[in-house]
Amino acid sequence: MNIIPKIFLEFADVKAGQSTRLGGVSAKPFESLNLGKSVGDDLESVLKNRTIFFEACGLDVSKVAVSYQVHGSEILEVMAPGNYEGYDALITNIPNICIAVSIADCTPILIFDNKNKAIAAIHAGWKGTVANIVAKTCALMNEKYGTLGENCYAFIGACISEKSFEVNHDVAQHFDIKFKTYLPDNDKYLVDLKAANKAQLLDFGLQESQIEISNGCTVLQNDLYFSHRKENGKTGRMMAAIGLF
Repeated sequence: MNIIPKIFLEFADVKAGQSTRLGGVSAKPFESLNLGKSVGDDLESVLKNRTIFFEACGLDVSKVAVSYQVHGSEILEVMAPGNYEGYDALITNIPNICIAVSIADCTPILIFDNKNKAIAAIHAGWKGTVANIVAKTCALMNEKYGTLGENCYAFIGACISEKSFEVNHDVAQHFDIKFKTYLPDNDKYLVDLKAANKAQLLDFGLQESQIEISNGCTVLQNDLYFSHRKENGKTGRMMAAIGLF
């Protein structure tokens, strides 16, 4: 079972999807559609799961570019499929390449520039969000491909929701007041990563109607999604992917 963003369905030259934890072959605690190679799961199972996911999205698993993510804000312009390291966002304008990011609570953002035929896949944890990784990715797409917000469509995928992302002052201090709610009973905050990343898309010039936001929460719907927080780090990884044709 995958999430297929409705925002891209009207475009024949792009395909995209986000995986859930359902429909794969991995055993506990990675059951069942774990797509992460670095979590301790059986590699053969992971490879089978990746084929299941990408084929269900209409994407070719042999044409995928992924990066080992470091919760930073570095962006890679992808010229060929393969495995990279140190990048939390990928962009390309080359057809028949699929770019993907891995998540298990962090926010996945997929972008399609319909005019210039360019795409982005972004992994935005709280560190990437406050480092403005979405804004930086959009700016690089503008530099490389002439991308403007008015021509873009974006999907913000299932991730940890505001209700579940409770943090201390050390994290909350980095977020604007409009993206956090103070909890006086325990002196903590709730932070809305989806809203914070959506704001960066709006600032780039996308309209509300050009942004789709999943209502999925990895913590509250742990039966459907992997959650690093809920499962104390011993869990699988999902992916959000997008490809040009």
